[in-house]
Amino acid sequence: MSGYLIGVDVGGTFTDVVGIAPDGGTTLAKAPSTPADQSEGVLAGIARLAEMLGLGTADLLARTGRIVHGTTVATNALLEHRGARVAMLTTEGHRDVIEMREGMKPDRYDLRAAPPAPLVPRARRLPVRERLRDDGRVETALDPDSLAAAVAAARAAGAEAVAVCFLHAWRDPTHERAAAEAVRAAMPDAFVTTSAEVLPQIKEFERFSTTAVNAYVGPLVSRYLDRLGGRLAAAGFAGPLFVILSHGGVAPVAEAARLAAGTALSGPAGGVAAAVAIARSGAARDLVTFDMGGTSTDIALVEGGEAALGRGRAVGGERIALESLDIVTLGAGGGSIGHVGPGGTLQVGPRSAGAVPGPAAYGTGGTEPTVTDANLVLGYLDPARFLGGRRRLDPAAARAALARLGGALGLSAEATAAGMLRVANARMADGIRIATVRRGVDPRGFALLSFGGAAGLHATAVAREIGIGRVLVPLFAAGLSAWGMLHTDLRYELSRSVLDEGTLRDEAALRAPFDALEAEARDRLRGWWSGEVAIRRRADMRYGEQVFEIDVPLDGVDWDSPGLPARVAAAFHARHRALFTYDLPGEAVVLVNARLAAVGRLPARPSRAGRAGGGAAGGGAAPATRPVHLEGTTRAVPLHDFAALPEGAAIAGPAIVESDTTTVLLLPGDMAVMGPDGLLDVAVAGGPG
Repeated sequence: MSGYLIGVDVGGTFTDVVGIAPDGGTTLAKAPSTPADQSEGVLAGIARLAEMLGLGTADLLARTGRIVHGTTVATNALLEHRGARVAMLTTEGHRDVIEMREGMKPDRYDLRAAPPAPLVPRARRLPVRERLRDDGRVETALDPDSLAAAVAAARAAGAEAVAVCFLHAWRDPTHERAAAEAVRAAMPDAFVTTSAEVLPQIKEFERFSTTAVNAYVGPLVSRYLDRLGGRLAAAGFAGPLFVILSHGGVAPVAEAARLAAGTALSGPAGGVAAAVAIARSGAARDLVTFDMGGTSTDIALVEGGEAALGRGRAVGGERIALESLDIVTLGAGGGSIGHVGPGGTLQVGPRSAGAVPGPAAYGTGGTEPTVTDANLVLGYLDPARFLGGRRRLDPAAARAALARLGGALGLSAEATAAGMLRVANARMADGIRIATVRRGVDPRGFALLSFGGAAGLHATAVAREIGIGRVLVPLFAAGLSAWGMLHTDLRYELSRSVLDEGTLRDEAALRAPFDALEAEARDRLRGWWSGEVAIRRRADMRYGEQVFEIDVPLDGVDWDSPGLPARVAAAFHARHRALFTYDLPGEAVVLVNARLAAVGRLPARPSRAGRAGGGAAGGGAAPATRPVHLEGTTRAVPLHDFAALPEGAAIAGPAIVESDTTTVLLLPGDMAVMGPDGLLDVAVAGGPG
């Protein structure tokens, strides 16, 4: 594909824009995020990218082949409870499914915990007389008068969106489709979504909750993408705009708006996509991603060049059962605020200064001490080089904020700053344990991929906490998520519940649901893409007497020759054995859900997440030093220009490696080498091996 490719990642503090030129050259631009209207920050970031490339904005956009965007509109709506006004049409007698949840409290041991408020209050959960049996047979026909009354009530309630969630609609969506048509006829401006099109699976709460989330965020995501598309077109862009979804693939704007709940982990998915690309390049096949931005830290696993997928994620306390990357998110970032907690203890986060008002050092109205302020007070950040010098940090304001907090703790500003970093590092190390040890994975055999604007200052300290011996840092760490969005493919996910023990005894019955999903997926993808399409199959399976199913990848199963049921059953037994150390070959196996992904291979362009520049080979004397507060003392440490490091350059810690957008702190005993792929490869002191 000729022309530029542009990836855009909207974070809590900054909007990152990465441009890949036709020759593979990569440029990162940053602009402050604009929470009130993210499209303003996106256009500002693209304008900054054009300036760095020596082009006008219109000229750059006219030369751009595609833009891939990660957005936090849905995430913010759920976290801040500022979504659309939703009404839900549901089977008579089942209006309370989303409030009853699964009979479980978020914290089962907290006897005083108030029940979470449902996205759709009871007054707007409107019963409709209809009923399907669990085998799809009609128990009660859809009653037109009952439907008309429910639609009238939704309209009278001023609903902006309507979720249609009927019992057992996964078996037969006819009733839901008829109800949706009635809503659209009466409320043409409303966002209408049905559970059968969002998640045609068993488990009513998961299906209803996911559909309610889709309705809650759908109008906001649709309006935002329409606005962004209009602004880009007015600025000169005529190419396709894609949105990265929670499963790590991308989709056109229309699909992202239809399945808006699938954008809830849009931004973090870009970072995992980047990690997969780096793993497949040969840098390290097994990675723990450590994406620390201004507001949060996201952690995920890449094993053997593949990212782990999961379902049933909760965002803002709301269950979303769509396929998504298995990402652990912590409220810990550069903007996380230090404060005095219960018992007079030092706490960090989860409250963040965000983009507005920002850390005290930004001089934009923030007065509370943040992790960024702590790093500045300790000397780890250059106040004159932040964002390439476009924003000068204020050390005096940072020190004043730390001194106020220290006064309450009886500590100096420096001791308070060091304490904040220890607390933040411990929290992030715990997040990595959740993503690894609690899933039965030993992190010590993995490399830690450090990215995000703040990660380089914490990566080797966090690695020490959990025994990881290798850290990789790309030059474009601050924009790696945006870079990763340009290294993934179109992806359309489908699933369908089967729930039939006989399926695995009959070849035709086993093939039927997967064949139907493939036909539907290819038909949908045909409207987006005319190139190569790859099909990937998975299944949710269990033994007959089990309550919960497990995810079984089927890509390695021969799908074309006879004997398919035996091969699929063998794949399940092997997966069960790998997860739980045993299997039960004599037990009946049940196929619960068939899953399929159609992947459209977007044209790739060789580029690197980091690149080495010129300069003398080896690890000669650093051109400058800076005093830093480290391990209780103040010492001068050498400074190295990240962008100028040649391949093979070796740096011993303690040292600071910095660029316009990234700073890496090497602790005593660390040894870093600039790799041929442009990644700074750090051997952490005390690591395994």
